[in-house]
Amino acid sequence: MNSSNVAVAQQPNWQTVCQRGDLVADSGVVVWLDGEQVALFYLPGQAQPLYAVANRDPRSGANIIGRGLIGSIGGELTVAAPLYKQHFSLRSGRCLEDPQQALRTWPVRLAGEAVEVAMR
Repeated sequence: MNSSNVAVAQQPNWQTVCQRGDLVADSGVVVWLDGEQVALFYLPGQAQPLYAVANRDPRSGANIIGRGLIGSIGGELTVAAPLYKQHFSLRSGRCLEDPQQALRTWPVRLAGEAVEVAMR
């Protein structure tokens, strides 16, 4: 096979946004990433302990998702938007009540004590 025909997978560009000590267990904190507010949710008891979603509520336009309540609906980890209480999947960002609403999501990881979010 000719190597010029093989697609090269682009590696994510991981950006350190805070330290593990800045996170609040079972709650959200907000960081600034490339001109956008990103809500980080730290769930230390879960197999996947970190989630990163847009902090801007698509319905109200307010930057408040990081203050939302974490829960579970039908086994799906969610955050409830503080103003209108719509529920968003922490994994996919989709709104459970309104398929036309969604939050942007980012891959996120712990690298030692650093919290890193993948830039796209």
